[in-house]
Amino acid sequence: MNLVRAELGRLGSRRFVQLMLVLLVLAFGVTALTNVAISHRPTPGELAVAQQKADSERREMELHHERCLARQRGELPPEDFDSGYFPSDCSIVDPGLRERLPVAADKLVGVFTFSHDTRPLLYFLIAFLVLFGFLVGASYIGADLNSGGVVNLLLWRPRRTTVLGAKLGTLMAAVLLLSLLATIAYLATFWMIALVDGYVGPVDADFWSDLGAVWGRGLVVVLLATVIGFAVATLGRHTSAALGAVAAYAVVWELGARLVLEILEVSRPDQLMLSSYLGAWLAGRAEFWDRNACTDSFGGFCDGTYTLTWPSGLAVLLLLAGGLTAASFVVFRRRDLI
Repeated sequence: MNLVRAELGRLGSRRFVQLMLVLLVLAFGVTALTNVAISHRPTPGELAVAQQKADSERREMELHHERCLARQRGELPPEDFDSGYFPSDCSIVDPGLRERLPVAADKLVGVFTFSHDTRPLLYFLIAFLVLFGFLVGASYIGADLNSGGVVNLLLWRPRRTTVLGAKLGTLMAAVLLLSLLATIAYLATFWMIALVDGYVGPVDADFWSDLGAVWGRGLVVVLLATVIGFAVATLGRHTSAALGAVAAYAVVWELGARLVLEILEVSRPDQLMLSSYLGAWLAGRAEFWDRNACTDSFGGFCDGTYTLTWPSGLAVLLLLAGGLTAASFVVFRRRDLI
């Protein structure tokens, strides 16, 4: 317990951590002020017009579905054959099977709408927390390894695995607590903006459930990014090792290798990219198109799409973080730290 308390003090006293906290607050402030500046409280007339547009769009969707069913039954008049695209499976355009239907909040212009705008704003929060966790995790252990702080700590507690585990556990607990507090403050701020200078919109149980799922998946990514930054910096004995590894992967593999794979016409190159699995985990699923799947279709219909789901995304992320963490502990136990 004394070791954890000491690590909390060391983590909170680091200037880089304090700087990142200041930048986090500044980013939140700029985002909130930007939304306040571009938003206004909608008038009853604007709400009525928005409701009419939403109702009209829903009627169009229902009409299109009815025409699709009529076409399947052979009852569609000849003049309506070119009135739009009709899929072979009419359930694709069935408005009753959509996750959500258009509402008035979707049609408001120049108005911050909590129910409509919170999800993309939450992704922004997750992205910043991922950056925060990775950089703080890398600098926390990297600076100690480079300056000899870990050696001094081992003189007090001469158990390498215990010391490294306490550092990682303390770091993850601190990032988790910060993420919880930041999310509460973030959502509360935008809720107040919607009440005072915007529009709340429909916020039912499904809305909060969907928002909670997004936040939960994002929190997992934040913690995994923290662990990865910590592990890579431990392996490289310096903060810059983690930064260099990420930059090298992004340039060499995500950009360079992707270009080479497309030139070589390799099938499904997105399956080889970490970003694809990250997107699949965050969104629940991710669809990609393989242009090489339809080279032998001879002009007929060919569906070259394929899907990555969240279980595969989570498995890849856990495998990467777990492998790097295990390697960092093994290397730390055997390495000469002096």
